[in-house]
Amino acid sequence: MTANPILLQKKYSRVIECFAKRQRLSLDAALDFFYHSEVYLLMRDGISDMHCMSDEYLAEELRLEYQGKQ
Repeated sequence: MTANPILLQKKYSRVIECFAKRQRLSLDAALDFFYHSEVYLLMRDGISDMHCMSDEYLAEELRLEYQGKQ
């Protein structure tokens, strides 16, 4: 399933903001990490309907990925 590109961009921004707050990162750092993450690739490509998951769930997935790369 593919998402509307405009709605998907809005979803990205909400997830990035939530992730930045949780990790106490700047929005720039969170944005950079997001666009190089596995979560972004899965959302962008519509795999497993990741884009349908809640913002909180996706921010948590990003947090786990972020911790794994440190």
